[in-house]
Amino acid sequence: MVERVIATDEALTLIESIKKIHGSIMFYQSGGCCDGSSPMCYRAGDFKLGDSDIHLGSIGDIPFYMHKNQYDYWKHTQLIIDALEGRGPDFSLDSVEDQHFITRSRVFTDEEYQEVKQIL
Repeated sequence: MVERVIATDEALTLIESIKKIHGSIMFYQSGGCCDGSSPMCYRAGDFKLGDSDIHLGSIGDIPFYMHKNQYDYWKHTQLIIDALEGRGPDFSLDSVEDQHFITRSRVFTDEEYQEVKQIL
């Protein structure tokens, strides 16, 4: 099965560190307002999901969401969540860490995209 969102080892290590501090967390792919298009990390329940939000999958057993309209732009790509040195966006839990999450992507092959289209 093709996954719509995956994480690098560096991102998974940062996730574990944040979970130790904050407990249960979630991700939401920002659509560009305020903090750009960064993957935002919140305590579970601190970000209100709406009917138009899509669960893309999980990284490190942490749910990852995106608004349906934003997904329309990204649907042909696999999101790859990575971690780099430096502070994260102000509203995200990685804002006070020595690392922050970023989103990379790669275009699905035709076969992968056909499989992903059947999931949603």
